[in-house]
Amino acid sequence: MNLFRVRGIQLAVHFSFFLLLAFVAYYGWQGDPEAQVIGGWTGMFWNVAVLLTFFTCVVLHEFGHSFTAMYYGVGVRRILLMPIGGMAEFDRIPRQPSRELLITLAGPAVNFAIAALLGIFFGVPEVWGFEVDPTTLSGFAHLLMQWNLLMGLFNLVPVFPMDGGRIFRALLATRLPYLRATLIAASVAKVLATIAAGTAVFFGAGLTAVLFVFIFVAGEMEYRAVRQREVEDAHWRAVLARAYVDLPPPTGEPPIIRG
Repeated sequence: MNLFRVRGIQLAVHFSFFLLLAFVAYYGWQGDPEAQVIGGWTGMFWNVAVLLTFFTCVVLHEFGHSFTAMYYGVGVRRILLMPIGGMAEFDRIPRQPSRELLITLAGPAVNFAIAALLGIFFGVPEVWGFEVDPTTLSGFAHLLMQWNLLMGLFNLVPVFPMDGGRIFRALLATRLPYLRATLIAASVAKVLATIAAGTAVFFGAGLTAVLFVFIFVAGEMEYRAVRQREVEDAHWRAVLARAYVDLPPPTGEPPIIRG
């Protein structure tokens, strides 16, 4: 579902996101009398508001990537929101490691900037974790601060194609061919994602396990896409090389280009 555009970037929501929204709304409606958690309409709207606020930070994270990419002339098709987070879809990834590095770092930098601003206006919480009271303005600000810090740090985990994995690939690409760097980053990511998914299953964190399975598959798909692009580029370089060789002397006749 398409929502709106920002600087030409389409913000879209995957249908599964509405399933998450419905689940969160229902959970808020139920409440928890034993824990003195308010249910009903108040609980439902509160849970939905908290979820939408969190995903607003996700969108800002993706805009950090997108606006930096646009600065380097990279087209951004859309930002897609899913229950496991957001994903900016670029027309291409710059092959210059320095540019990919800056584009990648821009996302977590937004989260750290949000956390810093919240810390300036509301101070640093005395207690970290879910012990903060999110029903007060300062408590909610502190919870949002912690979320952004966790989001920024989590994205720096070197599991390709997450931000940390892309940073790892960009650093490798300063010394290795781009395809080789992608293969190494994707291979390391598979090992780490498998360990993380298994750990999440062991502790009963099903959504986290699904997230790392998705990352595992996405890393392999991107490596294959890079490999296919390398094959196509090599083909066209060969075609152009043959065409250059076949150029006749300047006789006024059109050149013959063989495929």
